[in-house]
Formats: sequence, C-alpha cells, structure tokens
Amino acid sequence: MYPGIQAQKHPDRPAVIMASSGEQITYRELDSRSNQLAHFLRQQGLKRLDHFSMFMENHARFVEVCAAGERTGAYYTCINSFLTAEELAYILQNSESQVLVTTAALAEVAWAALPSCPQLRCCLVIDGPDAPQQVAHVQVQDYAQAVGSLPTTPVADESLGTAMLYSSGTTGRPKGILRPLPEQPPAQHLPLYEFLFGLWHYRDDMVYLSPAPLYHSAPQAAVGLTIRKGGTAIIMEKFDPLRYLELVETHQVSHTQLVPTMFTRMLKMPESDRQRFDTSSLEIAVHAAAPCPATIKEQMIDWWGPIIHEYYGATEGLGFTACDTPQWQAHRGSVGKVLFGELHILDEAMQPCEQGTSGQIWFKTATEFSYFNDPEKTAEVTSPDGSMTTVGDVGYIDEDGFLYLTDRATFMIISGGVNIYPQETENLLITHPDVEDAAVFGVPNEEMGEEVKAVVQLLPGRAKTAEMVERLMAYCREHLSHVKCPRTIDFDDALPRLPTGKLYKRVLRDRYWAEHKNRIV
Repeated sequence: MYPGIQAQKHPDRPAVIMASSGEQITYRELDSRSNQLAHFLRQQGLKRLDHFSMFMENHARFVEVCAAGERTGAYYTCINSFLTAEELAYILQNSESQVLVTTAALAEVAWAALPSCPQLRCCLVIDGPDAPQQVAHVQVQDYAQAVGSLPTTPVADESLGTAMLYSSGTTGRPKGILRPLPEQPPAQHLPLYEFLFGLWHYRDDMVYLSPAPLYHSAPQAAVGLTIRKGGTAIIMEKFDPLRYLELVETHQVSHTQLVPTMFTRMLKMPESDRQRFDTSSLEIAVHAAAPCPATIKEQMIDWWGPIIHEYYGATEGLGFTACDTPQWQAHRGSVGKVLFGELHILDEAMQPCEQGTSGQIWFKTATEFSYFNDPEKTAEVTSPDGSMTTVGDVGYIDEDGFLYLTDRATFMIISGGVNIYPQETENLLITHPDVEDAAVFGVPNEEMGEEVKAVVQLLPGRAKTAEMVERLMAYCREHLSHVKCPRTIDFDDALPRLPTGKLYKRVLRDRYWAEHKNRIV
C-alpha cells in the first residue's frame, strides 16, 4: 500500500473513497499521513522486521496504517475486527506486537485485551480519548494527537514492510503467516506484485470496489495493489448487494473482488433490483476464498459477461492457480491451472494419486513461509522430507492440468468406511430457490460412524416445515448419488460465516458432537 510514487504523479487523485460516508483521501493526504505514523513507529523504537498490529473495521484510516508499515520495514498484522478480547490478546502476544492501532468503535474490546499483552508499548485509538490514559501497563493515546505534529516526509531509513496475517482459526488457534522480507526500498515492487498486475490487468486509472473486510488477505492485498498502481479504491464498510451494484454504476468501477456468497446474494435479489444499475464498466471481477457452485458462476457470467476470474491460493502463499472465464467454461468447476508453485496430489501414504483421483493438495512452495512462533504447526503442514506444504485442501487434476477442489480434509465424512466430501452437496443446496445458505458435514451415527447432515438457512419468508425438508431432500436425490445426500436437514436462522465468506463449519458440527468424547472426522 505504498503511496509515495503516486503522490508525486497524481497528488489530488482520490486514493480511497469510503462507500457510506463518501469521505475521500487523496494520494497526497495518504502519503503525508502514512509518513506521520511511520515517524511515530520509529519514536516507539520499532525497527525493520519488528511487529505492530491494527484492530480496525473497514475505516478511512485503515489504508494509511498499512502504508506506514510498508514504508518502515515492519511486519503489520491486520486483526479480525470481530474477535473477542481474549482472541485479540492471543494474536497481539503471539505476533510480538509493540504498538496497537484501533478505533473508537472497537476500543472497549481492545482495552480489555491490553492487560494480557505485556510486550505492548502503546495503543493508538482513532477518535480516541482527549487525554492519554493508562490501561494496565499500556499508554492509550488519541491517534490524531499522537501523530498530527510529526513530519509528513518519509523516515530516513525507509524500507519495504509487509503484512503478517493470521489464519482464520477455523481448525484451531489462528497462526501467523510469516514470509521472508527482502531488504529493499518500499517503492520497489515484489515479483508477486508484478505478476498480479499483469494477471488482472491493473492499470493507473482503475477503480477498484472492495466489498469485503480489509483485515482478510485477499481484499487487503487487492486494495494495496490498487494503491501501488495509482487507482482509486472504493471501500464498503459492509457488503450490501443493492448498494454494491449502485456503487459500480456511480463510480464506474472497473475492477472488483468478491466471494461466492456475495454472488449468491446478488443473484437472489428480485430481477428488477438486479437490473436497476448499469454494471457495464466492470472489466475484471475476481473471486476466491471459498468454493463457488458452478451454476452460480454460470449465472454470474450470463449476467456480467466473460469478465469473471477465479483463483486459488492460501494466505500461506504456497502456490497459485487461476483461470479466466473461457478457461473455466472449458474446465467447468475448476479453480484454474498452476501459475506458480509445483502442485502434487497425494494420498494418505504421501503417494501420487492418479489423474482425476482426489487427494490432499501439496505444493513445493513458490514462496517460503513459516507459522510465526509455532514450529510444531509449521511441521504439521510440511512433508516429512521438508520439501512440500499443505493447508489441508482436497482436490484432483484433470488431463489439462486444471485443479478441482473437492473439500477440506478436516471435513471429510467417513460413513461405513466410505469417504464423502460434502462440498458437492453444499454447492447443490445453495442453488435451490428457497435456500440462502447451506452447510453439510458429518454427524454421529452408531451403525455407520457418521452420516451426512445439512443445516440450511432459508430465504426470508420461507417456512421451516417438514414439507420444506422433503422438498430439499428430493432436490438432492434428483441430482446426487444417494451416499452424498443428507440423511437429515435442520434449519438455522443464520449460518456462521466469517465476513470473508468462509463458512465456520466447526461451530455447527460441534453442536452434534458435543456428547461424544471421540470424533473420527
């Protein structure tokens, strides 16, 4: 998110526009403010490769905090703004953060975490207290007062910094993903940046619409690339499907990135709402983060045209696959072909699977990484010879080298000795006209070990009746083999999805395993 070059080329161009308030931040302002925070970090003793964190909702100051990290050689951690104080404290301690930047909206949670973070030196609160306060051992200051009088010019020892993000923690404690940081000027792009600029046709005058939480790796990176390229980033404080379409028309958005649940919510709006706004300015619409049902993607292509791009790549940066619309149409359901990293599909014995046979996805990594302060977790995802790593996803490769995801290994259902991957059933259920969201997973069965369970969130106005259960059951039986069909279906008012679109399936599954001491799942 380094704005220095663009501040010289386009000082008055908006770098950031907040969707709800309309607040605009020019490149000149972004450059000056991020320099002031960079000087503050140096005053606090932060050197190259030191750590600080930000605990913020999608806020007008979010980008400048990231930019300060990228021009001081620091590792900065963008923390999920929905965490509890205990969860926040864990990440602050684990990341060895010395400074925390938060907002007035999240200050109560942040302050509750501070006593558990002995290494933290200070906490800056945007729109914070009028006078500095002491919370436990940490000095709490108003952000503007702390940085407002500092120089707007760069620090003398500018150096490239980068984000150290945390895994979402859906399968255990969140893990910090640390990558080696080359010692180079912040204006110098990493090779990955140049690759993504070319892949998605980023350009100087682009307008990028970001509908997702910026603490997540994909939107955070996409906004950062937009800033480096000199475009304008429109940041939604919260996704709303109708407002999203309005913003596309109003700002003539050229680029955007979404998750499949956003596609689904837009497609299930009334046709009159879907067609109310002109979306013809869109050139590139990228999606990732969660599997997208093929029928949903086809409907989006029919609506927006052949501008839909998909990619697969974990935050860990092990490897990267991608496909554009024509490639996907020729390989329906694929997440793309490998563009960097060496991909291997292996069985439980770490032997290669035959073409077309699902197995765990391993990469000989394109970029080195480790889990910060967690050598045991790093070892768990590393092959015995140390050459490959995995995040536990399951998939297969077709004859043309395109990758297809079938599931997360941790959610595989074993019923009567048969391995069942529930992703296909989820993808089908979400296409039913009465369904807004769906989760499929294994629950206890005394005879078979596990059985297939679906939990469904219906669209507003639909009745949670036995007739609805039968209707959904019949829909599954019509399209799937019997082994993949749910044995039972429950209803829930809202499924626990993270704001990034990722389904927090463990929360649902744990309800059904609560009385079982042993779980082989």
